[in-house]
Amino acid sequence: MRDALVLGAGMVGVGTALALQAQGFAVTLVDKSAPGRETSFGNAGIIQVEAVEPYELPRDPRKLARFALGLDNAVNYHPLALPAMVGPLWRYFLNSAPARHRAVSQHYARLVQRSLGDHAPLIAASGAEGLIQRKGYRQAYRTQKSFAAAVHHAARLQAEYSVQVDMLDSAALARAEPALLRPLTGALHWTQSWTSADPGALVAAYARLFESRGGHVQTADALSLARSGSGWAIGKGSERIEAAHAVVALGPWSPRLLRAFGLSIPMLGKRGYHRHFRLDRPLSMPLYDTANAAVLCPMAQGLRITSGAELARMDAPATPRQLMKAEVGARQLLALGQAVEDKPWIGVRPCMPDMLPVIGPVPGHAGLWANFGHGHQGFTLGPTTGTLLAAAMAGSGPPVDAVFSPARWC
Repeated sequence: MRDALVLGAGMVGVGTALALQAQGFAVTLVDKSAPGRETSFGNAGIIQVEAVEPYELPRDPRKLARFALGLDNAVNYHPLALPAMVGPLWRYFLNSAPARHRAVSQHYARLVQRSLGDHAPLIAASGAEGLIQRKGYRQAYRTQKSFAAAVHHAARLQAEYSVQVDMLDSAALARAEPALLRPLTGALHWTQSWTSADPGALVAAYARLFESRGGHVQTADALSLARSGSGWAIGKGSERIEAAHAVVALGPWSPRLLRAFGLSIPMLGKRGYHRHFRLDRPLSMPLYDTANAAVLCPMAQGLRITSGAELARMDAPATPRQLMKAEVGARQLLALGQAVEDKPWIGVRPCMPDMLPVIGPVPGHAGLWANFGHGHQGFTLGPTTGTLLAAAMAGSGPPVDAVFSPARWC
């Protein structure tokens, strides 16, 4: 039968549901909350097409020492959480070796480079043009050393992947962003990326498009998935829903579900925080304050400040020290007002040790499929990996490239 349950209503799940629908499947989208209210809600809202190489784990001992000593705001960690992460972190370290990272990037870039083309028809059809800005975003630097290294790196990406970037010196950046209170050394302007002033609303708009095309959105516990004959089911009694296929698109919760089926997924959950602040004189586009590993994002709710990565248990108490430092840095640059929320938002980025998403059939479980592990780029890649998976499920395209298969882990 051509029917499917898609578990998870973030950008990846909604993108998958729309793609399956386009392939002729009858689809039910399942989540415990409304579409776009979890990880997809809390990101920087950037469809990041210059991110052709995934974030590797630094191998410079001095950089790692700064992480360990809490001297780099890009990373925070809970010591008690690290023993359970030793295996995935070691694999991440090995896959971050230069030769391996280059090989991974060749696969990763193929996904990222088609992301705008996969988002564009959904933006148009969902009436979400008002949520999108097509001006790119900037990465700003406070020292000449860091800016020179960034310019060198950007030149390599231009040469190897044809990404488009403009280099702004201190004066050009000040002219481009008059809201800045102090001069910075310079910035890279990644001109091709698109941004959204409300990423959760964009996912919700895609979900409404899915419903308008005959899809069903069901509020239920996706972790209740169970085998039902030759297919799959969630819920009980009159609320039970069955389908021949089920897609696990639960982001950081995916390993928990698959553990019930005897599968161990070595995912690294990188927690992240954000908070909104009032700002009378807004930025023209998102600005990444590289010195504090914080993206300053103009949003419908105010200026969203996002944090770096925190290695901690998903259920551990919040420790938003990175966000607090990012706020101090932001106040050096902008005339920030009061915080909009009483406390920060917290979410988890689902990162695999080899930096590639898990897409394809789950070995040993007929009709069960995977689409998770997008790391920092689920918002960018959701429609793309959804399209690839839907074609594989329908048999209308080539099988998903083996490099993305769950067989890597299962």
